[in-house]
Amino acid sequence: MKSYEITRRWVDYFVSKGHTAVPSASLVSSDPSLLFTVAGMVPFIPYLTAREEPPFPRATSVQKCIRTGDIEEVGKTARHGTFFQMCGNFSFGDYFKEDAIKFAFELLTKSVDDGGYGLPAERLWVTVYEEDDEAERLWLANTSIPTERIQRMGKSDNYWSTGQPGPAGPCSEIYYDRGPAYGAEGGPAVDDTRYIEIWNLVFMQYQIENVRSKVEFDIVGELPKKNIDTGLGMERLAMILQGVENMYETDQVRPVIDKAAELSGKEYTSAETDADPHHADDVRMRVVADHVRSALMLIADGVTPSNEGRGYVLRRLIRRAVRAMRLLGVEKPVLPELLPASRDAMKGVYPQVERDFERISRIAYGEEKAFLRTIAAGTARLDEAVKVSKSSGTPLTGEEAFTLHDTYGFPIDLTLEMAEEAGVAVDEAGFRALMEDQRSRARADAKEKKSGHADLTVFQELLAQGPTVFTGYTELEGESRVRGLLSKGSHIDRAIAGSEVEIVLEETPFYAEAGGQAADTGLIVGDGFVAEVLDVQRPVKGLSVHKAIVREGELPADALVRAAVDRERRHAAEQAHTATHLVHASLRQILGPEAVQRGSFNKAGYLRFDFAWGEQLSGAARSEIEEVSNLAIRDNFTVNTSEMPLAEAKAAGAMALFGENYGSRVRVVEINGPWSMELCGGTHVDSTALIGSLTLLGEQSVGSGNRRVEAFVGLDAFRHQAAERALVSELTEMFKVPSGQLTERISATLAKLKNAEKELERLRKEKLAAAAASLVDTAKDVAGVRLITHDAGEVSSADEVRSLALDLRGRLGAGAADAAAVVAVAGVANGRPLILVATNEAARKEGVKAGALVRTAAGILGGGGGGKDDVAQGGGSDPSKVVEALGAIASAVAAR
Repeated sequence: MKSYEITRRWVDYFVSKGHTAVPSASLVSSDPSLLFTVAGMVPFIPYLTAREEPPFPRATSVQKCIRTGDIEEVGKTARHGTFFQMCGNFSFGDYFKEDAIKFAFELLTKSVDDGGYGLPAERLWVTVYEEDDEAERLWLANTSIPTERIQRMGKSDNYWSTGQPGPAGPCSEIYYDRGPAYGAEGGPAVDDTRYIEIWNLVFMQYQIENVRSKVEFDIVGELPKKNIDTGLGMERLAMILQGVENMYETDQVRPVIDKAAELSGKEYTSAETDADPHHADDVRMRVVADHVRSALMLIADGVTPSNEGRGYVLRRLIRRAVRAMRLLGVEKPVLPELLPASRDAMKGVYPQVERDFERISRIAYGEEKAFLRTIAAGTARLDEAVKVSKSSGTPLTGEEAFTLHDTYGFPIDLTLEMAEEAGVAVDEAGFRALMEDQRSRARADAKEKKSGHADLTVFQELLAQGPTVFTGYTELEGESRVRGLLSKGSHIDRAIAGSEVEIVLEETPFYAEAGGQAADTGLIVGDGFVAEVLDVQRPVKGLSVHKAIVREGELPADALVRAAVDRERRHAAEQAHTATHLVHASLRQILGPEAVQRGSFNKAGYLRFDFAWGEQLSGAARSEIEEVSNLAIRDNFTVNTSEMPLAEAKAAGAMALFGENYGSRVRVVEINGPWSMELCGGTHVDSTALIGSLTLLGEQSVGSGNRRVEAFVGLDAFRHQAAERALVSELTEMFKVPSGQLTERISATLAKLKNAEKELERLRKEKLAAAAASLVDTAKDVAGVRLITHDAGEVSSADEVRSLALDLRGRLGAGAADAAAVVAVAGVANGRPLILVATNEAARKEGVKAGALVRTAAGILGGGGGGKDDVAQGGGSDPSKVVEALGAIASAVAAR
């Protein structure tokens, strides 16, 4: 049974049982604490946790998911993959355990002819929570599964919660017995490789508090509405129904394995154990197939490669796939062959990957090309590090391996492989320690920033009294009442002057930060108190929370207040937000419809706009974008806003930004008809002329496939232009030419400077040559070796020291027939001492090696060094020790 048929049967079955079919949400999660949609239930979290009222009592979906926490296990087991599809059925206070169990068993075991999956009931096993007698009783009463195939498990396996106070409940998991060839008998409690989990039923029935760990919490009562949240792994079921060894060999993934095998000339054998000689190559091909599919789906959902967040995950997936192909012996670009294979395998279920393949492939191929350049640069760096390690007889350091990984994007596996080929060991433990340090810092930072799963109970209680009424579209001041006064997440009765508080009002003119627009600031005043509003956020949908400092008096809870927005700041923010829409429309007009928004931020006087585009904009394109935007300002288009159903807005052509979570009714902002029509909840000026002017500051890359423009708006744009005019005026005065001739005069001046630098370099070389001629006569015989030691004093760079030393060695004679000779030249560049030693062939035959001499001298200088036997370089931190270091070289030559 093909994957498409599996998902179709799922939806059809549950629709027949009264469920509403909900399309898959984006892989880009709207939950601020998640990079991606990691489970089928994620889009339903607001309903399952009672933050929002569900629009239906029952729902079903086939949800696209991405998980990369166990990325290192991909390809090694039958069930680990980064992209997967979770089939789910959900009940929001409707049916509960009995129907969930009936539905699951019926769909799995019903014959294929009758619309089921046709699994033999005797191959199914079930686990239940160890204290859930009800679930076991219902399995026995409603299915043919006997007691001996029902196993009880503890909280760590069969109890679900978010890890925070709130809903929780026991789970029941369904396993399929793959047979004796896959492991020992005894059910999932004994072997979860033979007995593979395919479906998890979560019975969300309790309220928990005082959460101490995954398994330690207090159950304080039953939920007033009990929910069902289930998830069946589509790839796992496909693996069983298609009779293949693992999820990588199913119909949506196997074509990429076959293409990887074709490109590499390797045979794919389904090897599962390290003992199999084909195992390493098979794992690599499975990694390629998994990661290429994940990259395809992420780019389709709007993610582009970058060095942070979602973009970093995508970049890592592409680079791991390319690296795996390299380890299979393929060094040319591979995605032009692999990505179309994945597209063709996925387009039956997700037709958008075919419709949007031109954009998807451009981004993916560009990232591969960039990585291949990275590999080339990293290889050069690695070659140098290997040379140093070989000459010193020490492993390549963990610091060097980490630099290759962190700075050059050079995978550690590739470093290990290439170093091994060169006969050099790598301090892998040191590298791993540095990586763990980095991860620890990242985890600490993420924990500090994480807010989406904080305890929101207090805000949910306030929201239960009704959403905050936002009046700021039509007024900037208004009367209201304090509904909630909070400090550090807890209710307080009053707040004195100097207190930092969170204020929830019944209604407010203050705009809460959203949609890229910064929050309003202003004042909340009342009888005997003044509070300054510094920020406004929405920790839960529908509730505005004002973060403020009490500046005067004492603010009581339940106070009557007057809320007043800073008018000038709001107007400047409206100018910037409307200007953002103009820039977006200008980009699409000039570059094409694919230049869609990827992110934005606007505040008083400033906007930042990220958009999908794979290359740097030309100067002409930047000027045209600025001109089109300012023409729209000049033409004074009316900015129309209206509310309508989401479906109606989309039908009218309004742009919905990918990854944004819209309600059933939306606000549409339209400028000059279809030229600019977007779904937007922000605040705007009434007409474009009120923006004043717009000045682009520049354009830059923010990751492969994404560009960013920044601009000043309104008065800030004028001030920027005034500063530019003042600079031009100053330069015209300085160069004594009209402004129209500035470019020519500055270019001529720079050319003169470049010629002067070349002349200085020529004179320095002549000086060095002259010095070398005179220094030859200073050579001393030290135990049969002609030795020159010279302190060159201040030098421009290490190249100057190297040139002098090699020139002197050449004058003394570099051949085997010449007398043994050693040259040591020291100098100080930028306050740090340098030393270079050069030996001729005759000296090396007598055991005098440059590398050993440099290490002796560099140790005295407070540093280190190394190199080959003929030329070596070192340095340190103490310039006062140069003479002593040169003396140590002479002593070492004498004592050899």
